[in-house]
Amino acid sequence: MRRTLIIVGVLVIAVGIVANSALFTVHQAQWALVLQFGNPQLPIREKGLNVKLPFVQNVVYFDRLILDFDSPPEQVTLGDQKRLDVDTFVRYRIVDPLLFYRTINNVQGARQRLAPVVNASLRRSLGNVTLLGVLSEQREKVTTDIRNDVSDEAKRFGIEIVDVRIRRADLPEQAAQAIYARMRSEREREAAEARAQGYEVGQQIRATADRERVVLIAESRKQSEILRGEGEATANRTWAGAFGRDEEFFRFYRSMQAYRHALHDNSTTMVLSPDSEFFRYFGSFGGQKGAAPSGGGGR
Repeated sequence: MRRTLIIVGVLVIAVGIVANSALFTVHQAQWALVLQFGNPQLPIREKGLNVKLPFVQNVVYFDRLILDFDSPPEQVTLGDQKRLDVDTFVRYRIVDPLLFYRTINNVQGARQRLAPVVNASLRRSLGNVTLLGVLSEQREKVTTDIRNDVSDEAKRFGIEIVDVRIRRADLPEQAAQAIYARMRSEREREAAEARAQGYEVGQQIRATADRERVVLIAESRKQSEILRGEGEATANRTWAGAFGRDEEFFRFYRSMQAYRHALHDNSTTMVLSPDSEFFRYFGSFGGQKGAAPSGGGGR
């Protein structure tokens, strides 16, 4: 009985080992390729549990998902002889695992084979455009051309290219400094030109304003002189009319104004004759000369 149990146990273990070597599972996000003594057979397209020959065949797996790799930066000469440091990345998927295994073998090999293809296509495409084209909407066409070139070449490896993009396109450090200096000098020249034009326009505006100011002042003075003349004429007519109505009162009024202006300060000193015409109204309202105040002078 014990011997039977041992035999059964050995058989179970052997069956387990054989089953473990014969059965394998294929995930829905994977390709499975059966190798028989190292030679690839047809890929397993059914997902789930599958069977192979134990101890004779083994299985290698490849991702069905989108894979990627970054191409190392390359210095490329453009169509206008300018140099750019260009960094690209590639998105791809394995569509024929048997061809992929026979030509490349693994993902690391895919990167090594695709990198020179991308580099050659990049140089060929960018060699026909200028720096302005790379920085404009033409960049999309360049990436499309690169993707088409790389895709045609990648079909030989059982690979489908999903996308190729230029991640970074910068000028080399020395060239960038020279271009920045040239751009700065150009902007400074444009700024100086703009300031000169602004100064010229300002001078024209100031000259026009000065001319208009002179014209306005002259016109204002002309009007003021006219108004002043009209006022003096009106005043003279008024004085003449008043003088014509009462000449004696007018002379008296004018004499009073003369006294006010001449004697408004206590320190005013005048030496006049007692019978001077200036004092004619000191003695009487009528202004008779004989009624002048006594004394040889007045203060």
